[in-house]
Amino acid sequence: MPKNKTPRCYFSLRSPYSWLAYHDLTTHHPDVVERLEWLPFFEPDEVSARMLQERGGTFPYSEMSRAKNMYVLQDIGRITKSRGITVNWPVDKDPVWEVPHLGYLVADRAGRGHDYIAAVYRARFGEGRNICDPETIADVGRELGLDPEAVSRAKEDPELRARGVDVLMDVCKDGVFGVPFFVQGFNRYWGLDRLDAFVTHLRGTAPTAQALPAATAGAVGIGRGTDDGHAGGCG
Repeated sequence: MPKNKTPRCYFSLRSPYSWLAYHDLTTHHPDVVERLEWLPFFEPDEVSARMLQERGGTFPYSEMSRAKNMYVLQDIGRITKSRGITVNWPVDKDPVWEVPHLGYLVADRAGRGHDYIAAVYRARFGEGRNICDPETIADVGRELGLDPEAVSRAKEDPELRARGVDVLMDVCKDGVFGVPFFVQGFNRYWGLDRLDAFVTHLRGTAPTAQALPAATAGAVGIGRGTDDGHAGGCG
């Protein structure tokens, strides 16, 4: 696992827990938001998966069970109610997650990464829209004053495809297995319920964790689909 000097946040535009972590960070910890490198975590389609495999990586994720899916719906309902937030659940039909996540790379390159994240979360969980529909992402692009075709068709750009695979390799190297996932050096925090601990760590008011022993560091690596399913740590 690499020692990352810049703290990272791996986020998914699919995940309700990532959405709520983003809400809490931007609402309560805007200073932390600006310190983080934001990297999208997304399930690759066949093209990205093949490119990833050719580079020696395997996406560390497996689909949740129906029972866990039902739990997440209930859990998110409790959390959003406690925050006074209304959620409108989208229906994902044959999703291609490169559509919104590679679109983020376009927006970020234009300096509108956070505006894009907020707009896509609003479309998905506020309006219940399908963010894998290029038209939805094109609408986000128009809203932000970006080229709607460049944003919504990013998965068709070979350079952006390659950049997306670079990010997926970082997912593998950093031992990311779910989202939201926060990394700095050998310190790792997984899930919405670890957000406050991560913020405390970044602000330097908690002891810095020692580097993981080699045997432990290898426990979560390339190709592992570990997800113990604690509250707030879910893809």
